[in-house]
Amino acid sequence: MLFQFKDQFPQLKLHLDKYLQYQERLELPAKTILLEEGKVSHRYIFVEKGCLRLYFNNNGDDKTVQFFFENEGLSSLESFVNNTPSMFTIETIEPSVVYVTQQKHVGKLMEELSNEPGFMKMMLQIFARRQTHYINEFVSFIRDTPEQRYQNLLADRPHIVQRVPQHYIASYLGVSTVHLSRIKSKLAKGKSHF
Repeated sequence: MLFQFKDQFPQLKLHLDKYLQYQERLELPAKTILLEEGKVSHRYIFVEKGCLRLYFNNNGDDKTVQFFFENEGLSSLESFVNNTPSMFTIETIEPSVVYVTQQKHVGKLMEELSNEPGFMKMMLQIFARRQTHYINEFVSFIRDTPEQRYQNLLADRPHIVQRVPQHYIASYLGVSTVHLSRIKSKLAKGKSHF
């Protein structure tokens, strides 16, 4: 949870460097499952290279919740913290290089850092950023049309559209691949009129 923030919060560096030895580097092909829905998450994942997705199964259909790229970290957080079955599956989308750290080492690191001045404020900032992101996504699903959500994706996170296969983007937007094709076609026609 913290490894990707060490450049933003230099006071972490000494503590984090001490825990580098506990990170396992994995080179993985696309479509590698790192955590299955229903299993307990015991590892924190940091992406050095590649793309991963977080998804759940809804009556036989995969519903993509989020994508993760270079220098981002993830786990099924509630499962990781509470030792409960994960609601999500984590899978590589492209060949990826990740570092995994076992839960016990992350726990020890967090204990050590809890004594550092400003640590709690930093943690609140990290969680607030992530919470704000998820709230914005939730509100967008209620307020915006699929076309608006796709346009937001193009404007705010074009790397997703450039790197992620269309069927995963459609799943993320909550539409079929046919509907996504129609949206893209409509937007392309709109641009050609200018």
